[in-house]
Amino acid sequence: MPSTRPDPAADPSSAPMGRRERKKAATRQAIADAALRLFLERGYEAVGIREIADAADVSTTTLFKHFPAKEALVFDEDAEQEARLLAAVRERSEGQSIPAALCEHALTTRLAATGGDARFAAFTELVTGTPALRDYGQKMWLRHASALAEAIAEESGLAADDPACTALAHFALEAPRVAAAHDDPREAVVRAFGLLEHGWSAIREEA
Repeated sequence: MPSTRPDPAADPSSAPMGRRERKKAATRQAIADAALRLFLERGYEAVGIREIADAADVSTTTLFKHFPAKEALVFDEDAEQEARLLAAVRERSEGQSIPAALCEHALTTRLAATGGDARFAAFTELVTGTPALRDYGQKMWLRHASALAEAIAEESGLAADDPACTALAHFALEAPRVAAAHDDPREAVVRAFGLLEHGWSAIREEA
C-alpha cells in the first residue's frame, strides 16, 4: 500500500538499522513501490511477477524472499501495521483506556494515511475492484482483529475468547473505514470511539 512507514531518522525511539538491514528494507520498498505503480497503471491481473522484478531491478528469487505471494506485494506493510496496532494497546499511557488508545491510533495513523491522498484513493479502488486482493485483504483484517482481541483481553484481564474483546477489536478496526466517508472524518472517528468507550466502561465495571 502507499507507504506509511515512519522515518527511522525522525524517530529517536527507533533503534538504528545496520547497513545490511537498511539494504534489505530499501530492496523491499523498491519492489513494493514498483509493484503498486504497475498495478495502478495497468491493473493487478495484467502485471506479472517477472515484470515487477525487472522494474525493481531484482531477480524473481529475491522478490519471493521478501513477498511470499503476489497479493502480499500490495499489502507490504501488513506486519508493521499490526505491530503498531497492538503497541497502541500494550504501550498506552498510564490511566488511558483501551478505546481511547485505539482512537488515538486511528487518528494518527490510519485516518492520517487516507485523508486527501489521491494515491491512497487509487490504492483503495485497486483493492476493492480486484477479487483476489479483496479476499486477501479480508483475511488480513480478520487476522488483525483476532490479534487485537487477544491483546485487549490480556490487558484487561479477561478471557481470551471473551466476546466483548472480540467486538471491541472489530469495531475499532472498522470505525476509521466508516468514518472516512463522512464530511469530517476526524470528528466521526472521535464520536465512534466515544460510543465504544461508554460500552467498554460498562464491561469493565462488570468484570
